[in-house]
Amino acid sequence: MLLQQIAMTVAEGEEHAPAPLWAEPWVFGVVIFAIFLVMMFVTLSYSNLGNRHAATEEHADPHRQHPNKHDHGQGH
Repeated sequence: MLLQQIAMTVAEGEEHAPAPLWAEPWVFGVVIFAIFLVMMFVTLSYSNLGNRHAATEEHADPHRQHPNKHDHGQGH
């Protein structure tokens, strides 16, 4: 029923005016760009967390409940 109404409306060529915007279109672009810039700076501020400490080898603990199987037999 609803699809028939939509098809009839489209077939009649009834034009609807677009919804009014509460700001100029360029304002939306500037605001979205600013939000993405803030998110980029937050992401970049966390980029050096891996460099705080020297990397250490993980020891193979046979008593772990879910041992990692990537030690290539060194923990046996």
